[in-house]
Amino acid sequence: MPLPTASDVHVNRPLTNVSIATIQQDDNFIATKVFPLVGSSKQTDKYFLYDNAYWNLDDMQKVAPGDIAPGGGYSVDSSNTFSCDLYKFRKLIPDQIRNNADAPINLDMEATKYVTLKALIKREVDFVTTFMSASLWTNDYDGVSSSPSTSEVLQWNDSSSTPVQDVWDAKAAILGLTGFEPNTLVLGYHTYKELINHADVVDRVKYGQTPGRVAMIDTSELAQVFKVERVLVSRAIKNSGLEAGTASHDFIVSKDALLCYSAPAPSIMMPTAGYTFSWSGQVGAGPDGNRIKRYRLEERSSDVVEIEIAFDMKLISADLGFFWDDAVA
Repeated sequence: MPLPTASDVHVNRPLTNVSIATIQQDDNFIATKVFPLVGSSKQTDKYFLYDNAYWNLDDMQKVAPGDIAPGGGYSVDSSNTFSCDLYKFRKLIPDQIRNNADAPINLDMEATKYVTLKALIKREVDFVTTFMSASLWTNDYDGVSSSPSTSEVLQWNDSSSTPVQDVWDAKAAILGLTGFEPNTLVLGYHTYKELINHADVVDRVKYGQTPGRVAMIDTSELAQVFKVERVLVSRAIKNSGLEAGTASHDFIVSKDALLCYSAPAPSIMMPTAGYTFSWSGQVGAGPDGNRIKRYRLEERSSDVVEIEIAFDMKLISADLGFFWDDAVA
């Protein structure tokens, strides 16, 4: 006796309460968290830079009664400029696709998430180019697998390396050059995972824990060990392959580390290692120079979701940063 099969009584259709998309979270990205954001009503402008060498001179002198006090001065560099380049990316939503979409597909929401992620990736990549690359900072060290020499450290994945001493030496170097103690440590994820498992760090945390409890180490514990206000870890990834081609994912911030002084906020006569300038003067732009537009392309029978972002990341003082290239293997 013939019986109905499963396909006779059920037609597969999309579930309305489940869909899967591996979309990175905003917290993975640190490009706008490291340095202060400076909003500008104009796309381009200038900023003043004071030379700290004049300010740190010991040039007060002993004088006789009635003598005129010796004097001095300082220089101000007004040649520094920024230009917030405009970047765009869009996603088309053709009418035929919209009219044929099943629940739980939400094309407008998905397009917004899609273009927003592109902007986050763009900023993170530019952050690496501007701040976390070789030959940018006054102190630029290489991590090596053995026998470190001048401007080198033993890579921190090596059990005999001394990352805590290395970071404290770097703090002293920045303080000795500028009079400002660095307050921010930026790590690639590979560097972060090696540090939180390094005996040099674990032992310091372990002996400060309540007996019988596991020594849990995260960015707050690292900040205490290194005596900095913040430890920021970039967890963002990007695919360096081609669209519809073989994917090649990797972390955007590689195996590096950056120690720096970052001003708490933009301010007059306040030093900082870097700034991010954003063009916030466009209609509808947010404080970081971004805006999302929705418009119609009738000739394409499509709606469009488009993101714009205008920014310029600037390294302000090379003396206020200390960079380790390939801090881990």
